[in-house]
Amino acid sequence: MTKSANSIRIGTMVKAAGEDAAARISKIADMGFESFEPFFWQTTNGQNLAELGKRCVDAIGSRDITISTLGMFGNPLEETEMDLQTLQGWKDCIDNAHHFGATCVAGFTGRIRNKPLTDSLPRYKQVWSELAKRAADKGVKIAFENCAMDGNWATGDWNIAHNPDAWELMFNETPDDNIGLEWEPCHQMVYLIDPLPQIRKWAHKFFHVHGKDATIRWEVIKEHGIFGKEKFVFMRTPGFGDSNWTDIISELRLAGWSGSIDIEGWHDPVYRDALEMTGQIHGLNYLKKSRGGEFVADPA
Repeated sequence: MTKSANSIRIGTMVKAAGEDAAARISKIADMGFESFEPFFWQTTNGQNLAELGKRCVDAIGSRDITISTLGMFGNPLEETEMDLQTLQGWKDCIDNAHHFGATCVAGFTGRIRNKPLTDSLPRYKQVWSELAKRAADKGVKIAFENCAMDGNWATGDWNIAHNPDAWELMFNETPDDNIGLEWEPCHQMVYLIDPLPQIRKWAHKFFHVHGKDATIRWEVIKEHGIFGKEKFVFMRTPGFGDSNWTDIISELRLAGWSGSIDIEGWHDPVYRDALEMTGQIHGLNYLKKSRGGEFVADPA
């Protein structure tokens, strides 16, 4: 892989909460992925992250593969037992990111449940100002995925970072340089927001990118609307959705962005379960082709 191509890597996410992330990495490391994002769902299950990080690095071995980002997904703003485990998981991921070679931890902001989005801002500022300082002291960035988790401006229970209007409010509350976004076009498309202009405005806050797309069924919208019984949008693996990833990656390059695009699988309605890896390999090759450069000699 050339130096130019190396500035944007194409990889995938690896479950770590209830599975052995290192074993999974070892199993798929020779399939062509250039990066991995080990991620936890709500809890680390008490794992020793320093030891897990070392095992993940050992599983990669001498391959030209990186782990730039860890994922910690849950609601750290409220105080149920699981919410407190999520908050502790964020602290543990921040403290142990270096054992994975990672410089970023990503996930949801959390939310005060079933309240308007703006009601979460005071608690958001309290929690994330502290975590941002903790992360900065360790050279780690924090990235919020732009996923609504079926929430909206009026209500929800996971995340407030799903709307660009919310980003303005959030970054006013936490102007820290190491707080940004784990962005993907899919989560804007499911709310009929055009993702491309966002890159031009917000790429300086993109610390990590998820490889996930969407198919919008405009014929369903025209006949049934977006609140009817018919599903009007599907999350897709890149290469099967509506986005032109050559355009997305070009806009990222124009903005000076570099980093990893890690595929978020298992959502695709067709390429899931037994067909998930078939879809992921297609998405991997599609994104590499969209990126270009891997077969071009380095002019330097």
